[in-house]
Amino acid sequence: MKGEAGSPYAITDYFDVAPSLANDPEKRMLEFEALLTRCGDLSLKVIIDFVPNHLSREYNPVNKNTARPCFGKEDKADYHFHPMNNYYYLPGTSFIPPVKSDNTEPYTENPARVTGNDCFRPDPSVDDWYETVKLNYGVDYSVGKLGYFHPIPDTWLKIKEVLFFWVEKGVSGFRCDMAAMVPKEFWEWIIPVIKKSFPGTIFIGEIYEPHLYDSFLQKCGFDYLYDKVGLYDTLKEITLGKMGCSEITRCWQSLGALEDRMVNFLENHDEVRVASHHFASDPLGALPALAVSLLLNKSPFLLYFGQELGERGEDCEGFSGQDGKTSIFDYWSLETVRNWIKDNNEPPIRNLYKTLLNLATAEEAFGNGDKFDLNYANEHNPFYNIYNNFSFTRKGVDALFIIFAGFGKQEYHVKLVLPHEMFVYHSIEPGIIRQASDVMTGEKFEIRLDPASLTELGNTAHGIKVVKVLL
Repeated sequence: MKGEAGSPYAITDYFDVAPSLANDPEKRMLEFEALLTRCGDLSLKVIIDFVPNHLSREYNPVNKNTARPCFGKEDKADYHFHPMNNYYYLPGTSFIPPVKSDNTEPYTENPARVTGNDCFRPDPSVDDWYETVKLNYGVDYSVGKLGYFHPIPDTWLKIKEVLFFWVEKGVSGFRCDMAAMVPKEFWEWIIPVIKKSFPGTIFIGEIYEPHLYDSFLQKCGFDYLYDKVGLYDTLKEITLGKMGCSEITRCWQSLGALEDRMVNFLENHDEVRVASHHFASDPLGALPALAVSLLLNKSPFLLYFGQELGERGEDCEGFSGQDGKTSIFDYWSLETVRNWIKDNNEPPIRNLYKTLLNLATAEEAFGNGDKFDLNYANEHNPFYNIYNNFSFTRKGVDALFIIFAGFGKQEYHVKLVLPHEMFVYHSIEPGIIRQASDVMTGEKFEIRLDPASLTELGNTAHGIKVVKVLL
């Protein structure tokens, strides 16, 4: 087991809630159901993590409900692969763990099963997902990933029961862990089945291969996919000074029609905290990246707990060590979250997050409006640093928003070229004096939008400027 708590992605029971999450472990499912009710009363939806590719080596449901599927019980363990097996086996071998167990009785597994990250050896390394075993969805890896999907593999039917169990409780969607490690044929089958009975169910895929985006969205039926290797990686490199802002343009253009079906984020359990020294080094230094990730397109934005409090992830937490992340393997308490709850100690960064998050959800321009990338038009602007600056517009029915993000770890006096093409694209008449306001400060002023001259927006605060212009 990794750490004191173990990995939450080594599932020991698909039909239960972790006892450590409950106030009263004996009533953990009742507490979860109460959470669903409270969220529903607030018009919120609950999306849970679904781990389809692997489960714990010690999968052992506490509730021995015989009506629920038991993984591996009917497997033919003398077969390396069988379409109806739930696991992959390595006949003639015994599992050799890469770390010593603290238990008095050593863990044994004979024959060894294939490890979750496609490690087909009985002796996975400490860097492998050694605490997990891979589920068999009917793909024979020994002969070039040949699929056996007719009749429907047993694993498919069991996972179907898992998903129905949770949607019937009121869960509104699933963040599907490592979705590309499960065959596309399974997703093409299961997502329509779930959505037929529960039409509003949302499926978010954790996928890191851009060449798979189109098929997972268009054929498999996913609603959204992670944009980790696109916008997240780009904004991180720009914040670190290793990449220029023109890469943001390349990033969104490469997605084409799929852009608004990607999930944007700056933090999650796999990545470093944005305020850590591995990223922006302080909470305020992350605001330019936040403005772009949150406001650039119509994509949903994922906010990680404690991010809005400026959590830096600099604690040394057991198994993970001091890596700029918040441990998922050990029991831990974050000082930023603790202070906020206990003393109502609200750091200034939270108010800035509140302003931007409410802007993104309340203003129609960000949910439905078009964007116009201004960077190309400002390449020769003497008041603009094309390497460290990025700007764009979002237009709603009655307002235009001009967003500037300066990644140079300094403040800027913003003067922008608004090209003729922008006025045509947004159907805005140029040259008219209009009422405007600074979203971050509330300051009101008049502004003339004209392609013939620079549009002056004033000074940034923490590297960003967001101006609302009434049309």
